[in-house]
Amino acid sequence: MFRAAGNLSKSMMKTQRRCLNLQEFQSKEILKKHGCSVQKFVVVSNRKEAEEKWMSFGDHEYVVKAQILAGGRGKGKFINGTKGIGRVYITKEKIAALEAIDEMIGKRLVTKQTTEEGVRVDKVMFAEGVDIKRETYVAVLMDRETNGPVVVASPDGGMDIEATPIDIQMGMTDGQALKIAKDLQFEGHLLGAAATEIKRLYDLFIAVDATQVEINPLVETAGGRVFCVDAKMSFDDRASYRQKEIFAYETFEEHDPLNGAGLAMPTMDLIKLHGGEPANFLDVGGAVTEDAVFNAVRIITSDPRVKCVLINIFGGIVNCATIANGVVNAVNKIGLKVPMVIRSEGTNVDAAKLIMKKSGFTILTANNLDEAAAKAVSSLPK
Repeated sequence: MFRAAGNLSKSMMKTQRRCLNLQEFQSKEILKKHGCSVQKFVVVSNRKEAEEKWMSFGDHEYVVKAQILAGGRGKGKFINGTKGIGRVYITKEKIAALEAIDEMIGKRLVTKQTTEEGVRVDKVMFAEGVDIKRETYVAVLMDRETNGPVVVASPDGGMDIEATPIDIQMGMTDGQALKIAKDLQFEGHLLGAAATEIKRLYDLFIAVDATQVEINPLVETAGGRVFCVDAKMSFDDRASYRQKEIFAYETFEEHDPLNGAGLAMPTMDLIKLHGGEPANFLDVGGAVTEDAVFNAVRIITSDPRVKCVLINIFGGIVNCATIANGVVNAVNKIGLKVPMVIRSEGTNVDAAKLIMKKSGFTILTANNLDEAAAKAVSSLPK
């Protein structure tokens, strides 16, 4: 909830940025779709589903990974979890791998990038283990200096980095791909395999309008193969209309409940974009109650400097109807002396809109965040 007042300097650029983060299995799905080599994997939300999907798996070393967006997952720990079961669990026993799912699904995982409450794990990725002989690093990204794509490669995870600019009009040549593979110290038949993998990564980068495709690590196996074991991808948000399948992965459910950055930052950005100045925000979190909403409205409207209140609801975890009831009760008891704009989307959004309509109060509604920010700014006193 925000107070918007005043104008921005004319020199401020009116641009909007959003950050699309993908979970590991989503990145792997994109890699696989574009012909890149990834080990066999499945994604499940319970043990029964895992047992059904694993019928096609042979006897291998198994890797079980909890899927959340927060970084630092390799050293993550589960709250009240079983000793020895972290975010990543490796075993050669299928039954042990299956049992690990019960220690991950529904539990809260704490990493260096989460709060102390951690993040609930709802999906787990099972993958065949890779017998890693050697790890390398390769990334394709947009470079300001060359004003185009560049491939950054390191044969030893960040040491002896080589950068190869690519002409975006010509694309990556076979010679460039081979040079990069040599820089990564692939030899023999693996030189050609690695060059093919690098070229596919570049083609993927262009095809999906990426700003970065990072493979860490790109590995050489003891069996003489090349695999993309883990990936991090960033995308140009202006190309979302072309990349609808990828942007459909977007979720707001894992934002920090303490600072509300998942919704607060884009909301404040849009207020600025439309010429307003956000002064503060309150985030009510995913476990919000009607009483908490009542108190949030009370706190915001108690400030005599408030000129407008914007309420932005994304009902992934929270129920939109709960917010609506809390807002209506607050307005009924406290009164409303300034304009209020509400944008809601997600769980029970239709019920929420009906609650607000039946309230009889003059509450402005919006179908999307951009419209909500525009209405909030335009409602300010002239």
